[in-house]
Amino acid sequence: QVQLVESEGGLVQPGGSLRLSCGASGFMFSRYVMSWYRQPPGKEREFVAGISGAGGSTNYADSVKGRFTISRDNTKNTVYLQMNSLNPEDTAVYYCNAVDDSYRHLYWGQGTQVTVSS
Repeated sequence: QVQLVESEGGLVQPGGSLRLSCGASGFMFSRYVMSWYRQPPGKEREFVAGISGAGGSTNYADSVKGRFTISRDNTKNTVYLQMNSLNPEDTAVYYCNAVDDSYRHLYWGQGTQVTVSS
């Protein structure tokens, strides 16, 4: 059975850093594009970052470029999101996402809360 499980988020002060991870099982991890999305309170879910199956290509939302880094370890079936220079606008529930190259399958994690506040 397919599973995407995000690590626990937490409370971070403005300017701080946090790394999220997402462990995957039940599918061929290296064949899937992995992404992070987030949903701030009162807003729609939005794309944050994505990474290709072998890790050779990444892309980011303009709002996080230069601050966030997505990476993956295919030996561990895990994708990461390193978040630096956090600000209150980064407060959201963060979701791990997987999609295959033919767009036949789309999977979501259950989400983890990240709160940036002083």
